[in-house]
Amino acid sequence: MGHGDLALAVDEAVRAGAAYVDARHVADEAERIVARNGQVERVSHDTSEGVGVRALVDGAWGFGCAPGLDPAAIAGAARTAVGIARAAATLRRAPVSLAETPPAHGDYRTPCVIDPFTVPTAQKCDLAVRASEAAHQSPLVRSSEVFLSARRQWKRFVSSEGANATHDLVVTAAGLNVVVAEGDEVESRSYPFEAVGSYRAAGYEFIEGLDLVSAAPRVVDEAIEILRAPDCPAGRTTLIVGSAQLALQIHESCGHAVELDRVLGTEVSLAGTSFIRPDDLGRLAYGSDKVSIVADATCEGGLGTFAFDDDGVAATRTPIVERGKLVGFLTSRETAAQLGLDARGVIGGTMRAESWNRFPLIRMVNVNLESGEGSLEDLIRDTDDGMFVDGFRSWSIDDRRLNFHFACQVAWEVKNGRLTRRLRNPVYTGVTPEFWRSCDAVAGASEWRLWGLAQCGKGDPAQLVGVGHGAAPARFRNVEVGSGHRGGRS
Repeated sequence: MGHGDLALAVDEAVRAGAAYVDARHVADEAERIVARNGQVERVSHDTSEGVGVRALVDGAWGFGCAPGLDPAAIAGAARTAVGIARAAATLRRAPVSLAETPPAHGDYRTPCVIDPFTVPTAQKCDLAVRASEAAHQSPLVRSSEVFLSARRQWKRFVSSEGANATHDLVVTAAGLNVVVAEGDEVESRSYPFEAVGSYRAAGYEFIEGLDLVSAAPRVVDEAIEILRAPDCPAGRTTLIVGSAQLALQIHESCGHAVELDRVLGTEVSLAGTSFIRPDDLGRLAYGSDKVSIVADATCEGGLGTFAFDDDGVAATRTPIVERGKLVGFLTSRETAAQLGLDARGVIGGTMRAESWNRFPLIRMVNVNLESGEGSLEDLIRDTDDGMFVDGFRSWSIDDRRLNFHFACQVAWEVKNGRLTRRLRNPVYTGVTPEFWRSCDAVAGASEWRLWGLAQCGKGDPAQLVGVGHGAAPARFRNVEVGSGHRGGRS
């Protein structure tokens, strides 16, 4: 489908009475390979293609979509969008207005050295099997699982304002998980991003660079060490949080909390609302002066990286927290206008839809903690008594993004500036602003790493999109910690 075909959908909606309309042609392709205990367990390959049309009539939104590329069906989707919008206008109290923004124009492609869909499936299966086999180096290993995946999303966006932009987005991922057991005790360890593997906007070269086969024996050794470690003691301590765990901390206690539709109370599905109020902007002490957080849709390799969002707004690097103070939100054209942020030039460009059959929502892009100074070793050396944790195992947070509980895979006791012994089943809890205000150090740029979360959920019906989080290890004072192990160990 070309630009002209989408333009016909836009024209149809305008003729039917839309004041504004945009249309997205989206084609998705996804592949996933799973090997368990040295054998291929599953190979899947899925495709999907269609067009979504969004229309604004009498100050209300409507949406219609059609699978495939049949012109009559697409025109019908445009008329459906207008009809729904007209009906919604009879119920909506405040009319929608859109912040002014230049129409989207251009083409964007994920930097990709090796197209993952050109690599033979047999070659990818062989890698998964060899990595899974490499994990069975000890009789304590009960199971090993390896996955490889790739997704391509091609889309064109046009609008009644003259926008015309295309994206060719590629994400690859891989991960290894091993389970070990001794007596009644069971433990697991994952690589490289705990629990879910590692995702990046890149080609197959990213999977090759993870070197899963070579990593497997080390992952097993770590799992056995954790299995035999004493449980984490309970109490308040100085907590050094590794980059991978901080990615999830940022996601749950910052990223969702600053989505402006949640702040305004117009979106509550799946992840709830937010403890932040609209008038907290520029006033709330979100963290200490060591904490600066940005929403960056421009950084290479991020799952939240693109040229234009599904509002047609150009990708930006928007400050969210500057030296501890809340200074920005994740916004849409609608919510930016609602708060008057467009007059300040603050339009974040964060509207995204999972695919052609979903209405765009405010979503996280790459929400990153800015680096500080020094290294992880410096943080440890400067800590007399504390604990280092990394790699999430599970988490819980209330529907206002305020009270949280995280369980991690990795923990080390810190004594007199040194890592002394491994600890097992660490958990830590806190209240979001209190936790971030307790941060007294963030490691430097050499320790900073961008992580990808592929399935951030939001909306009803639910939508899953990829987001990114970059961080260097950071230190937090007076944090409540304990053990999540039910049996107890001394």
